[in-house]
Amino acid sequence: MFRKVVRQSKFRHVFGQPVKNDQCYEDIRVSRVTWDSTFCAVNPKFLAVIVEASGGGAFLVLPLSKTGRIDKAYPTVCGHTGPVLDIDWCPHNDEVIASGSEDCTVMVWQIPENGLVSPLTEPVVVLEGHTKRVGIVTWHPTARNVLLSAGCDNMVLIWNVGTAEELYRLDSLHPDLIYNVSWNRNGSLFCTACKDKSVRVIDPRRGTLVAEREKAHEGARPMRAIFLADGKVFTTGFSRMSERQLALWNPENFGEPMALQELDSSNGALLPFYDPDTNVVYVCGKGDSSIRYFEITDEPPYIHFLNTFTSKEPQRGMGSMPKRGLEVSKCEIARFYKLHERKCEPIVMTVPRKSDLFQDDLYPDTAGPEAALEAEEWVSGRDASPILISLREAYVPSKQRDLKVNRRNVLSDSRPAAAPGTPRPGPSAPTASTNIAALSGSLAGAGEAGKLEEVMQELQTLRALVQEQGVRIGRLEEQLGRIENGDA
Repeated sequence: MFRKVVRQSKFRHVFGQPVKNDQCYEDIRVSRVTWDSTFCAVNPKFLAVIVEASGGGAFLVLPLSKTGRIDKAYPTVCGHTGPVLDIDWCPHNDEVIASGSEDCTVMVWQIPENGLVSPLTEPVVVLEGHTKRVGIVTWHPTARNVLLSAGCDNMVLIWNVGTAEELYRLDSLHPDLIYNVSWNRNGSLFCTACKDKSVRVIDPRRGTLVAEREKAHEGARPMRAIFLADGKVFTTGFSRMSERQLALWNPENFGEPMALQELDSSNGALLPFYDPDTNVVYVCGKGDSSIRYFEITDEPPYIHFLNTFTSKEPQRGMGSMPKRGLEVSKCEIARFYKLHERKCEPIVMTVPRKSDLFQDDLYPDTAGPEAALEAEEWVSGRDASPILISLREAYVPSKQRDLKVNRRNVLSDSRPAAAPGTPRPGPSAPTASTNIAALSGSLAGAGEAGKLEEVMQELQTLRALVQEQGVRIGRLEEQLGRIENGDA
């Protein structure tokens, strides 16, 4: 007699449960903009939802405790002049959120500690560099104040929010629309899914393509690609026959997928949410009424289907709570915030356990809110894994520090315009005046032919620097003229 052996997994019995009606957020007019974004971002303090707004773009920020019906007059964050397409909470400060919009700008906002009491129209910083709408914003997982944005101009820009400057501009790696961007665990690489059906792994500091897989999914509909904790890449997409697929890839050998599964023939884009602590991927389809979840393991077939949570209403978008915001006493391993047309409904994923004690196997140390690196350290080439915290005593948020922006005077800063993927030097870059001082010093002591040659080289360098600055100032004046004429 052959007996079928069921694979052992502590997540086999995970079940999803929507909260009671009085714990939902009612009467929210979720944005109708046609963009495959999650429209929702959540952290242990606040829920943010992109909403319909007349004459511009807005999103709602609610303290998690503010459940029930939301007043139509409730204040919003409304500084954009075009619809908001994507929002993302800073992983190192629960009161800072970034937004990308159709108005081609990225804005970073500081939310008051207890939530909004009046409309917020003044961002802490406006980041301008895209020429078309900005559809993706995502924070660096371990470096403070580093933000990535991707737009419909097929460009990826990486910013230092603390100084409001552009660090890297990657404008030649994507020939078509970028569907999504996902950082790896320590933020040394990111992967993208593109409309040309390619999945790319990119080193942002060198501006180079590390690996590329063409036609990861044959279908023409939108794909998604996310990094897993061990460096593998998980993708969702469509087959040539428009069937929805999941695949797992090893970027060191992008030839064939490690695993490929077909789900169904529905037409909504699949949005993957990944938990690096449990290695569970939750897959939510836009317009579906279900959340499927899979466990990723090291043994074939690698992707193991666990279960499906099904409800009656289709989802317009979805937000996922970071691990430190979950209730460990109830064995909650994930919480999703499902957007309906007029409300947001939290869905709790639980592992059934009889014991009330802390479950070590369900809650390994998880990424905490403290940044492992400063922006300047990351730019200089350092990498660091997230700083982990224990959830044994349940996470208690600490006092957040305000986001301060130290702007540099663009005209007096003599940094040359950087080539794609090259870092722009920080404040230690030599200015034109220091170059002139060095030059005159060399002239004073120039007696030999060797010194004279050195002086001539410095003079040439200085000339090139002045020319580059002239081009840069011209470009800035042109941009300013376009903004003043209302063309931007």
